Amino acid sequence: MRKLFGFASAVFAAALVTMASAIAHHGWDWTEDEQTEMTGTITEIYIGPPHPRLMIDTPDGPWQVDLGNPRQTRDAGFVEGEAEVGDQVLIRGHRSNNSDERIIKAVRATINDTQYTFYPNLLQED
Repeated sequence: MRKLFGFASAVFAAALVTMASAIAHHGWDWTEDEQTEMTGTITEIYIGPPHPRLMIDTPDGPWQVDLGNPRQTRDAGFVEGEAEVGDQVLIRGHRSNNSDERIIKAVRATINDTQYTFYPNLLQED
């Protein structure tokens, strides 16, 4: 019984850590207030829950680009086949406020002259 309780406690603790990490990157509290732009080359594309994302190479190194949730991403027109590894991308969004993280939450992505706006109500034009 003791071993079972210990195992269950370890599984529960691992689940809490995983959930905390996932929750930390939902919403906008983890991002800078100011929008910024960056360009890069797509190295990886993931379309699925909880957030579709791109991995891109930039002059500053690799970055993770979180897109909208799956519905927002689809509604923006960004679906499987819209981009390919090797495509150039311009991202407008909010960087993580933790300077050790190379993550940006995209408000808009421009790929092959097509704009995909995931959060139209948050788009700040210069």
